[in-house]
Amino acid sequence: MIDFKNGSFVKLKKTDNSIAGDVMGLFTADERIVSTYKGIRDYVVFTTKRIISANVQGMTGKKKDFTSLPYSKIQTFSIETAGVLDLDSELEVYFSGLGKAIFAFTGSSDITLIGKLISEYIL
Repeated sequence: MIDFKNGSFVKLKKTDNSIAGDVMGLFTADERIVSTYKGIRDYVVFTTKRIISANVQGMTGKKKDFTSLPYSKIQTFSIETAGVLDLDSELEVYFSGLGKAIFAFTGSSDITLIGKLISEYIL
């Protein structure tokens, strides 16, 4: 599970949707993948209804913890784009009843696209 007290997450890099196979069993009938981002072992899947964070655990990585963060519970969010010296971008999301989660992305990630995606589902 995401540590909502700490609020931080590993740096994520855009990847193909093939890593999301484990979470597809959690999808509702009309839910689909929008984009996926991967850290060292963990990954995040943005769908048409929520953000699913996958925390890969153990030596073999067979044990996984999935945290579902529905867009309907987002109170506010903030994006920080990459700069000249600071090449990373960030997404801060504040969830009703849960607190804050921070997702850090590599500079090659399109953080404005993620912001637009969230806006489409919460506004």
